[in-house]
Amino acid sequence: MLTTEKLLSELGLESSNPGTYAGSESFSSQNNFISSHSPVDGKRISEVDSTTKSEYNYVVESALKAQKEWRRIPAPKRGEIVRQFGELLREKKAALGQLVSYEMGKSYQEGLGEVQEMIDICDFAVGLSRQLHGFTMHSERPQHRMYEQYHPLGLVGIISAFNFPVAVWCWNTALAWVCGDACIWKPSEKSPLCGVACQKLIIEVLEKNNMPTAISCLINGDKEVGEWMTTDNRVPLISATGSIRMGKQVAVKVGERLGKSLLELGGNNAVILTPSTDLEMAIPALVFGAVGTCGQRCTSTRRLIIQEGIYEKVKESLVKAYGQLKIGNPLDESNHVGPLTDTDAVKMYESALNKIKESGGKLLVEGGKLEGSGYESGCYVKPVIAEVENDWEIVQEETFAPILYLIKYKELDEAIELQNGVKQGLSSAMMTTNMREMERFLSQDGSDCGIANVNIGTSGAEIGGAFGGEKETGGGRESGSDAWKVYMRRQTNTINYGTELPLAQGIKFEI
Repeated sequence: MLTTEKLLSELGLESSNPGTYAGSESFSSQNNFISSHSPVDGKRISEVDSTTKSEYNYVVESALKAQKEWRRIPAPKRGEIVRQFGELLREKKAALGQLVSYEMGKSYQEGLGEVQEMIDICDFAVGLSRQLHGFTMHSERPQHRMYEQYHPLGLVGIISAFNFPVAVWCWNTALAWVCGDACIWKPSEKSPLCGVACQKLIIEVLEKNNMPTAISCLINGDKEVGEWMTTDNRVPLISATGSIRMGKQVAVKVGERLGKSLLELGGNNAVILTPSTDLEMAIPALVFGAVGTCGQRCTSTRRLIIQEGIYEKVKESLVKAYGQLKIGNPLDESNHVGPLTDTDAVKMYESALNKIKESGGKLLVEGGKLEGSGYESGCYVKPVIAEVENDWEIVQEETFAPILYLIKYKELDEAIELQNGVKQGLSSAMMTTNMREMERFLSQDGSDCGIANVNIGTSGAEIGGAFGGEKETGGGRESGSDAWKVYMRRQTNTINYGTELPLAQGIKFEI
């Protein structure tokens, strides 16, 4: 592993960094520095400037100017730029993955996996740049041709969360860039260095190719800085990832100006275990889903809905597996679980444990904050397993921490009702070897989530499929499939190549 100093140097970062970038132009106004401290050891890594309102306006104007030039470049050539960015990410994968791990707290393997997601979406976007297809339709009028096409939308404002400090930005930008848009990114205040590092990498590619660098812009700051984008008519699309509370605020602000929003919000994800579950295969997936990223993924497994006939066996297997977990420095690959992202997250974890106990829940694996050597940051906690009822208030909420709830059911209809009986609708899964159960779960009467898996966990997704959820998860879709369409404006075209002017629906109008 690189030392902190060498890691910063490898990624072009310093002990103090500008937080505002209009492409290659950076601003260091000494305005309210955001200090980045690692949850791994509590040490200060570096700091970045907050963006001022005047700097923000300059960024937007620069992005608008760059986008007008960028949209005239053929889409396959835009794809070539994204391809080169993907190649640079391959070169910097180890360093950027380490920064993700050190600044956010997820394991080094998960940090590498997040950078791999960036590489994968770049590869996807390169192919997409030659497949931005419209449709042709038959006109009801003679000697007319009708078709649809997609044009670049304009500016895309991206607000991302701390738990995936680089991948979610790239899900949006890689597609938006090949679609002909410019992007303005506000990363989480908890992971600002990851944002600066990514900005420096894409600028290197854009400058090398003499492309307009302001198609990639960066702003930093608190909630107010994000609101500048959400209320700005110059930014037609806001893509926001985070809590339901934040998403509702974004939706209102963007909706008031009739803008477009792509929301990927909270998840309260469940796995249904049926009597035919292959436990040998299922247990590792369930444990990773619950404790990976220390339970701080929007797709983390929160609830296990277990058929009563196998309940005791599942419980015994999980408790045994949790007893083998190693908690510690996430850069040490022998550890399974790293820290929560900060001490505020620890307080939410402790509050949730108190609510479980107050509700009458039984802790099968006790939790608590870890202290002593190696845990000096104050962010390390023990993963928890609790027996609960699905309708308890704390179970209905999403706690961003490694707390796994066990819930018992009798019949499959009851299990599906329990699975769907929360306000979130992101990810879901069923463990079964029974095809009828499987198909029922995936049918219109099954899971109501945007993601429904069979014999894999709720956590983790391939970039080829559209990612997002229903209900209070926001309804947005990022990444693969036809998610690219949200970054473009749709246009229907009709051409009359005849010598007469027939009207639609056979209307007669003579003068």
